[in-house]
Amino acid sequence: MKADGDQLRERIRLIDAGEIRPVVDRVFSFDQTREALEYAEKGHAKGGKVLIAMT
Repeated sequence: MKADGDQLRERIRLIDAGEIRPVVDRVFSFDQTREALEYAEKGHAKGGKVLIAMT
């Protein structure tokens, strides 16, 4: 996959329509970025994505 605005817009449309649902394993705060990277590198996130919240 490559960076493509049209692909991203289509995925957003599918998510908004409820046709696909992203699977989130765990959400870390921005201050926990190091922990989030360690968590992902150790293979803990097997069922979904690891997110870092910017708020």
